[in-house]
Amino acid sequence: MRLRILGCSGGIGGRHLRTTSMLLDHDVLIDAGTGVMDLSIAELAAIDHVFLTHTHLDHIAALPLMVDTVGEMRSTPLTVHASEAALTILRHHIFNWSVWPDFSEIPSPENPALRFQSFEPGQVRDLGQGRRISPLPADHTVPAVGYLLDSGRGSLAFSGDTGGCAAFWEVLNARTDLKALIIECAFSNREKRLSELSRHLCPSSLMSELQQFAHVDHCDIYITHLKPGQIELTMGEIETCLGDFRPRMLQNNLVIEF
Repeated sequence: MRLRILGCSGGIGGRHLRTTSMLLDHDVLIDAGTGVMDLSIAELAAIDHVFLTHTHLDHIAALPLMVDTVGEMRSTPLTVHASEAALTILRHHIFNWSVWPDFSEIPSPENPALRFQSFEPGQVRDLGQGRRISPLPADHTVPAVGYLLDSGRGSLAFSGDTGGCAAFWEVLNARTDLKALIIECAFSNREKRLSELSRHLCPSSLMSELQQFAHVDHCDIYITHLKPGQIELTMGEIETCLGDFRPRMLQNNLVIEF
């Protein structure tokens, strides 16, 4: 598997700040934040699946525009995978004919541009060619998951947006093939209370979480979802708190192969 980072910021601004979105090989999106908007129309049309961690705007902003842009260019619907709770939010609050047309009915209910496919916790979705994706536990202010991406030769875990979540580590600690972990750290330590209220991580809570991770010594760790304006401060605090773990800041256009 080849994972290309399209966006990994907790906000927008300038040419380099794009919100969460990752392109798996050429045909699968993990989240659909503003980073998707840098893809060409041909690249957008090649995407068959979108796996959403949750429905906050920074993770879905490009999805309505994407399906509108390339829907007529595709012979099959774009499939959006998420928990049933997240799909209900999308139907009621985005694809509701008031905010955006319901593309699960366009151009017709029998031949739509978009279809929704829910999954249960722990369910594995087989995408062919040995590629498997399954949801991971997360604890956020709305229904949320992380994802485990399994190539058959190795795996990568993505936390999505989450606060402390012991169940997340229980799943990862049972793996023997984990190559990389992408984990959020949205706030600096000076905003620890806000991170707790919004169920995100800050450097001190991230350290507490990683102490539960059995594979921390032989897994590449990448930090995502840093807030603009606090990137240097937060990464400095992460280096102080987690220096022994040697985490790296996730960057746009980074490619991770596993």
